[in-house]
Amino acid sequence: MTDVKHMKWWGWGVDGVGFHHEDKPGFAPFVEYAVGLDLGTAKRAGEPSFADLKVPKSNATAAFTTALVAVVGAGNVTTDDMVRVIHTYGKSLRDLVRIRSNSILRSPDVVVYPADESEVQGIVDAAIAANAVIIPFGGGSNIAGSLEPIPAEKRTIVSLDLGRLRTVLDIDADSGLARIQAGSQGPDLEAQLNARGWTIGHFPDSFTHSTVGGWVATRSSGMQSDKYGDIADIARGLRVVRPGGVLVLRPLPSTSSGPSVREMILGSEGRLGVITEVTVQVHRIPEKRDVYAYFFPNWKAGIAAMQAISESDAAPSITRVSDARETGFSLATSKDRKGFDKFLAGTVLPGLMKSKGWNLDDICLSFIGFEGAPAHATRQKSMVDAIVKKHGGMGVGKGPGILYDQKKFDTPYLRDFLLDMGAAGDVSETAAPWSKLVSLHENVYAAAQKAYDEIGIKGWIMSHMSHSYHSGACLYFTFAFVFGSDPIAEYNTVKSAIQQAFIDSDGTISHHHGVGLEHAAWLEQDISAEGVGLVRGLVGAADPGNNFNPGKIFAG
Repeated sequence: MTDVKHMKWWGWGVDGVGFHHEDKPGFAPFVEYAVGLDLGTAKRAGEPSFADLKVPKSNATAAFTTALVAVVGAGNVTTDDMVRVIHTYGKSLRDLVRIRSNSILRSPDVVVYPADESEVQGIVDAAIAANAVIIPFGGGSNIAGSLEPIPAEKRTIVSLDLGRLRTVLDIDADSGLARIQAGSQGPDLEAQLNARGWTIGHFPDSFTHSTVGGWVATRSSGMQSDKYGDIADIARGLRVVRPGGVLVLRPLPSTSSGPSVREMILGSEGRLGVITEVTVQVHRIPEKRDVYAYFFPNWKAGIAAMQAISESDAAPSITRVSDARETGFSLATSKDRKGFDKFLAGTVLPGLMKSKGWNLDDICLSFIGFEGAPAHATRQKSMVDAIVKKHGGMGVGKGPGILYDQKKFDTPYLRDFLLDMGAAGDVSETAAPWSKLVSLHENVYAAAQKAYDEIGIKGWIMSHMSHSYHSGACLYFTFAFVFGSDPIAEYNTVKSAIQQAFIDSDGTISHHHGVGLEHAAWLEQDISAEGVGLVRGLVGAADPGNNFNPGKIFAG
């Protein structure tokens, strides 16, 4: 049987790893304040029983399964219920609520693990010949509904898992270009690159369980995109298997060869074919890398400083600022401090802020990263320090930045912890011009509160600015509430309010999570009716049989 490893079927990550708050004394009081959940009395749900799960029966015929076995071998084709369930959903809150409540309307009928591009081609051709559906699968981390089979689909559904395609094939040292198989997950590809002195510089929240092919398919962004760019900037060449042949895009530095086919593949979510290989821009591992923490007196000051940094000659790798609510949350999730460290954080720092006239309820925590040659990193920090000071902020050293680096991939485990306690914790992100960010932030807060009032619950929302561009930035919102009697309906009310507020405030429906099913209802408002028509035309012409991941990106 294949050696491809997957996340657990009912939650994020692997068994034995999870969020723990016992060493974080401020966490329980914060949760009670934010959403009214008393962790001391709430009963935590145990691991759900797979034996109780009602898994739709596979409709893969013996003839079709035999055809797939002929391509990849018997050990790499399975109709096993557990494997099919793992490949049914991604890891959104909606996905996990449904799977924990025994609500699986449609699963892939067969899961196939090709070893190379030629086997992917064989699978695709066999599926097209049988008029089957193909859903490419990477790490399974998607939270936009991009992996979910359409419930009404009557045809055989193949989950094409690229987990065996996980090798860095070649590095062109002169050009800084690395050929990487699409199923390579973040830690694996970064380890292979690091061993030869390189880094991709792309670290999304899902890094530990997502793949380079998935990053391309959803137009991913990483935490260091200020320096390295989004995946749309990093991905230079692509190989995509289509019926009867392979689309090959060479890794050229730039080209004027008509409408960009590379851009068509970016964000296509498997609707145009199966990505098998990505050539990415890589960089030498920097000599120095530091993440410093700063505080600002309020959100407007923090955003103004981030904008000034984007307009300056400074080139940090990370520019991130949390609003006051998220800052309070971050401080509440800190481990218990001891001795002099506790004195500094609990007495000296607040006293200094008060001496500046700051309201401690308004303070905003920022992380800014610097990397490169030591002299370069030092110069960048000097420029940023001057900008921070000009906007009323102050630096507090590298200590919090080290903790940020250590915790940066752990957030999904917190979401699962809250779900165990009967509470929702989820995210929505957008991007907008600098001139719109502050008002967008206010409008989203108002929309979320209106949704909470409509449901009749106490809810929470917080935000941070996570990726800077010359013209604007990404705002990343986290919202939470305790479930009532209808979790999915309540979630839809809050999520929809936030998404509509993005559009109404001149933001986009998604900055880096993709469209999938989750955001498709707002696509026309985002790119216009003519834009949706172009996308429909492209997909319809490229996939006339609607065999590649049908139903995703545009509704209907």
